[in-house]
Amino acid sequence: MAIDIEPQADALEREVYKELVWEPSVDALNVDVMGRPNGVIVLTGVVRNYAEKVTAERAARRVKGVQSVVNELDVRLASSHERSDVDLADAVVQALEWDVLVPPRRIQARVADGCVRLEGQVDWNYQREAAAEAVHRLAGVKGVTNLIKVSSQLTVPNVKALIEAALRRSAELDAQAIDVDVQGRVVMLRGRVQSWAERDAAETAAWSAPGVTGVLDEIEVAPAEA
Repeated sequence: MAIDIEPQADALEREVYKELVWEPSVDALNVDVMGRPNGVIVLTGVVRNYAEKVTAERAARRVKGVQSVVNELDVRLASSHERSDVDLADAVVQALEWDVLVPPRRIQARVADGCVRLEGQVDWNYQREAAAEAVHRLAGVKGVTNLIKVSSQLTVPNVKALIEAALRRSAELDAQAIDVDVQGRVVMLRGRVQSWAERDAAETAAWSAPGVTGVLDEIEVAPAEA
Protein backbone atom coordinates (compact mmCIF):
# COMPACT_ATOMS: atom_id res chain seq x y z
CA MET A 1 0.00 0.00 0.00
CA ALA A 2 1.40 3.37 -1.01
CA ILE A 3 2.12 6.01 1.63
CA ASP A 4 0.91 9.54 1.01
CA ILE A 5 2.34 12.64 2.64
CA GLU A 6 -1.12 13.89 3.59
CA PRO A 7 -2.05 12.41 7.04
CA GLN A 8 -5.77 12.38 6.27
CA ALA A 9 -5.16 10.78 2.89
CA ASP A 10 -2.92 8.20 4.56
CA ALA A 11 -5.67 7.28 7.03
CA LEU A 12 -8.23 7.00 4.23
CA GLU A 13 -5.85 4.76 2.28
CA ARG A 14 -5.71 2.35 5.20
CA GLU A 15 -9.49 2.24 5.55
CA VAL A 16 -9.98 1.63 1.83
CA TYR A 17 -7.35 -1.10 1.83
CA LYS A 18 -9.07 -2.78 4.80
CA GLU A 19 -12.34 -2.74 2.87
CA LEU A 20 -10.65 -4.32 -0.16
CA VAL A 21 -9.22 -7.04 2.08
CA TRP A 22 -12.69 -7.54 3.56
CA GLU A 23 -14.25 -7.94 0.09
CA PRO A 24 -13.86 -11.68 -0.70
CA SER A 25 -14.09 -11.29 -4.48
CA VAL A 26 -11.10 -8.92 -4.62
CA ASP A 27 -7.47 -10.01 -4.31
CA ALA A 28 -6.27 -6.98 -2.34
CA LEU A 29 -2.63 -8.12 -2.43
CA ASN A 30 -2.49 -7.04 -6.07
CA VAL A 31 -4.17 -3.67 -5.55
CA ASP A 32 -2.37 -0.48 -4.60
CA VAL A 33 -4.35 2.28 -2.87
CA MET A 34 -3.20 5.87 -3.12
CA GLY A 35 -4.91 8.72 -1.30
CA ARG A 36 -5.11 12.24 -2.62
CA PRO A 37 -6.42 15.43 -0.98
CA ASN A 38 -10.17 16.00 -0.73
CA GLY A 39 -11.08 12.34 -0.37
CA VAL A 40 -9.84 11.16 -3.78
CA ILE A 41 -8.69 7.52 -3.95
CA VAL A 42 -6.65 6.10 -6.83
CA LEU A 43 -6.65 2.33 -7.39
CA THR A 44 -3.76 0.81 -9.36
CA GLY A 45 -2.45 -2.70 -9.78
CA VAL A 46 -3.69 -5.86 -11.44
CA VAL A 47 -6.98 -7.74 -11.23
CA ARG A 48 -7.99 -11.08 -12.70
CA ASN A 49 -11.14 -9.99 -14.52
CA TYR A 50 -13.30 -6.97 -15.22
CA ALA A 51 -15.84 -7.97 -12.57
CA GLU A 52 -13.10 -7.71 -9.94
CA LYS A 53 -12.19 -4.23 -11.20
CA VAL A 54 -15.81 -3.09 -10.84
CA THR A 55 -16.14 -4.66 -7.39
CA ALA A 56 -12.91 -3.05 -6.16
CA GLU A 57 -14.20 0.39 -7.10
CA ARG A 58 -17.54 -0.25 -5.44
CA ALA A 59 -15.78 -1.41 -2.29
CA ALA A 60 -13.64 1.74 -2.19
CA ARG A 61 -16.73 3.92 -2.59
CA ARG A 62 -18.31 2.27 0.45
CA VAL A 63 -15.66 3.71 2.77
CA LYS A 64 -16.56 6.75 4.83
CA GLY A 65 -14.65 9.81 3.65
CA VAL A 66 -14.17 8.73 0.04
CA GLN A 67 -15.46 11.40 -2.33
CA SER A 68 -14.13 10.11 -5.63
CA VAL A 69 -12.44 6.98 -6.97
CA VAL A 70 -10.04 6.89 -9.92
CA ASN A 71 -9.95 3.29 -11.12
CA GLU A 72 -6.72 2.54 -13.00
CA LEU A 73 -6.67 -1.19 -12.29
CA ASP A 74 -5.30 -3.29 -15.15
CA VAL A 75 -7.31 -6.38 -16.14
CA ARG A 76 -5.06 -9.34 -16.93
CA LEU A 77 -7.12 -12.39 -17.74
CA ALA A 78 -6.12 -15.86 -16.67
CA SER A 79 -5.47 -18.14 -19.64
CA SER A 80 -8.63 -20.09 -18.78
CA HIS A 81 -10.69 -16.90 -19.21
CA GLU A 82 -9.26 -15.73 -22.50
CA ARG A 83 -11.71 -15.80 -25.39
CA SER A 84 -11.67 -14.64 -28.97
CA ASP A 85 -13.66 -11.51 -29.79
CA VAL A 86 -16.03 -13.64 -31.87
CA ASP A 87 -16.74 -16.00 -28.98
CA LEU A 88 -17.10 -13.09 -26.57
CA ALA A 89 -19.48 -11.26 -28.92
CA ASP A 90 -21.68 -14.36 -29.07
CA ALA A 91 -21.68 -14.59 -25.27
CA VAL A 92 -22.56 -10.89 -24.94
CA VAL A 93 -25.52 -11.22 -27.31
CA GLN A 94 -26.79 -14.24 -25.41
CA ALA A 95 -26.33 -12.56 -22.02
CA LEU A 96 -28.34 -9.55 -23.17
CA GLU A 97 -31.07 -11.77 -24.60
CA TRP A 98 -31.37 -13.80 -21.41
CA ASP A 99 -31.51 -10.84 -19.02
CA VAL A 100 -35.16 -10.08 -18.24
CA LEU A 101 -34.41 -6.41 -17.49
CA VAL A 102 -32.84 -5.71 -20.89
CA PRO A 103 -35.41 -4.87 -23.58
CA PRO A 104 -35.01 -7.17 -26.60
CA ARG A 105 -33.50 -5.89 -29.84
CA ARG A 106 -32.74 -2.47 -28.39
CA ILE A 107 -29.02 -2.90 -27.61
CA GLN A 108 -26.10 -3.26 -30.02
CA ALA A 109 -22.76 -4.60 -28.82
CA ARG A 110 -19.32 -4.32 -30.35
CA VAL A 111 -16.29 -6.24 -29.11
CA ALA A 112 -12.65 -5.36 -29.76
CA ASP A 113 -9.72 -6.89 -27.89
CA GLY A 114 -12.00 -8.03 -25.07
CA CYS A 115 -13.57 -4.60 -24.58
CA VAL A 116 -17.34 -4.40 -25.00
CA ARG A 117 -19.05 -1.27 -26.34
CA LEU A 118 -22.80 -1.05 -25.74
CA GLU A 119 -25.02 1.26 -27.80
CA GLY A 120 -28.73 1.74 -28.37
CA GLN A 121 -31.74 3.34 -26.70
CA VAL A 122 -33.90 2.25 -23.79
CA ASP A 123 -36.83 3.78 -21.93
CA TRP A 124 -35.41 3.60 -18.40
CA ASN A 125 -31.98 3.94 -16.78
CA TYR A 126 -32.38 0.63 -14.93
CA GLN A 127 -32.45 -1.07 -18.36
CA ARG A 128 -29.24 0.73 -19.31
CA GLU A 129 -27.54 -0.41 -16.12
CA ALA A 130 -28.88 -3.95 -16.47
CA ALA A 131 -27.25 -4.28 -19.88
CA ALA A 132 -23.84 -3.40 -18.45
CA GLU A 133 -24.35 -5.72 -15.48
CA ALA A 134 -25.31 -8.55 -17.83
CA VAL A 135 -21.95 -8.47 -19.62
CA HIS A 136 -19.35 -7.25 -17.14
CA ARG A 137 -19.09 -10.59 -15.34
CA LEU A 138 -18.60 -12.65 -18.52
CA ALA A 139 -15.30 -14.49 -18.88
CA GLY A 140 -13.04 -12.72 -21.36
CA VAL A 141 -14.33 -9.20 -20.77
CA LYS A 142 -11.58 -6.64 -20.15
CA GLY A 143 -13.74 -3.52 -20.13
CA VAL A 144 -17.25 -2.21 -20.76
CA THR A 145 -18.17 1.15 -22.29
CA ASN A 146 -21.85 1.90 -21.80
CA LEU A 147 -23.06 4.37 -24.44
CA ILE A 148 -26.72 3.35 -24.23
CA LYS A 149 -29.02 6.37 -24.17
CA VAL A 150 -32.19 6.76 -22.15
CA SER A 151 -34.95 8.13 -24.38
CA SER A 152 -38.52 8.36 -23.12
CA GLN A 153 -41.66 9.76 -24.69
CA LEU A 154 -43.50 9.91 -21.37
CA THR A 155 -44.60 13.33 -20.18
CA VAL A 156 -45.44 13.49 -16.50
CA PRO A 157 -46.36 16.70 -14.67
CA ASN A 158 -44.82 17.63 -11.33
CA VAL A 159 -41.73 15.45 -11.77
CA LYS A 160 -39.83 17.60 -9.27
CA ALA A 161 -42.49 16.99 -6.60
CA LEU A 162 -42.54 13.25 -7.34
CA ILE A 163 -38.76 12.98 -6.93
CA GLU A 164 -38.79 15.01 -3.73
CA ALA A 165 -41.49 12.74 -2.33
CA ALA A 166 -39.39 9.67 -3.22
CA LEU A 167 -36.40 11.19 -1.42
CA ARG A 168 -38.50 11.77 1.70
CA ARG A 169 -39.63 8.12 1.66
CA SER A 170 -36.07 6.82 1.58
CA ALA A 171 -34.73 5.55 4.88
CA GLU A 172 -31.19 6.18 3.61
CA LEU A 173 -31.58 9.90 2.96
CA ASP A 174 -32.04 13.24 4.62
CA ALA A 175 -34.23 14.74 1.91
CA GLN A 176 -33.76 18.27 3.24
CA ALA A 177 -30.06 18.06 2.37
CA ILE A 178 -30.77 17.55 -1.35
CA ASP A 179 -31.96 20.15 -3.82
CA VAL A 180 -33.84 18.95 -6.91
CA ASP A 181 -34.11 20.99 -10.11
CA VAL A 182 -35.78 19.78 -13.30
CA GLN A 183 -35.04 21.23 -16.72
CA GLY A 184 -37.12 19.49 -19.35
CA ARG A 185 -36.31 15.78 -19.00
CA VAL A 186 -33.03 16.31 -17.12
CA VAL A 187 -32.84 16.29 -13.32
CA MET A 188 -30.10 18.17 -11.46
CA LEU A 189 -29.23 17.12 -7.91
CA ARG A 190 -27.25 19.29 -5.51
CA GLY A 191 -26.53 19.25 -1.82
CA ARG A 192 -24.42 17.31 0.65
CA VAL A 193 -24.64 13.76 1.99
CA GLN A 194 -22.43 11.70 4.26
CA SER A 195 -21.78 8.66 2.06
CA TRP A 196 -21.73 7.36 -1.51
CA ALA A 197 -24.62 5.07 -0.58
CA GLU A 198 -26.77 8.15 0.09
CA ARG A 199 -25.60 9.79 -3.12
CA ASP A 200 -26.44 6.67 -5.12
CA ALA A 201 -29.84 6.41 -3.44
CA ALA A 202 -30.67 9.98 -4.43
CA GLU A 203 -29.55 9.40 -8.00
CA THR A 204 -31.60 6.20 -8.22
CA ALA A 205 -34.68 8.05 -6.99
CA ALA A 206 -34.21 10.69 -9.67
CA TRP A 207 -33.74 8.12 -12.43
CA SER A 208 -36.89 6.31 -11.30
CA ALA A 209 -39.12 9.24 -12.25
CA PRO A 210 -41.04 8.60 -15.49
CA GLY A 211 -39.86 10.61 -18.47
CA VAL A 212 -36.38 11.39 -17.09
CA THR A 213 -33.63 10.94 -19.67
CA GLY A 214 -30.69 12.43 -17.77
CA VAL A 215 -29.49 13.03 -14.22
CA LEU A 216 -26.71 15.49 -13.36
CA ASP A 217 -25.55 14.49 -9.91
CA GLU A 218 -23.59 17.28 -8.23
CA ILE A 219 -24.21 16.07 -4.68
CA GLU A 220 -21.12 16.41 -2.50
CA VAL A 221 -20.05 13.51 -0.30
CA ALA A 222 -18.82 15.03 2.96
CA PRO A 223 -19.02 12.96 6.17
CA ALA A 224 -20.03 14.87 9.27
CA GLU A 225 -17.20 15.84 11.57
CA ALA A 226 -16.77 13.56 14.57
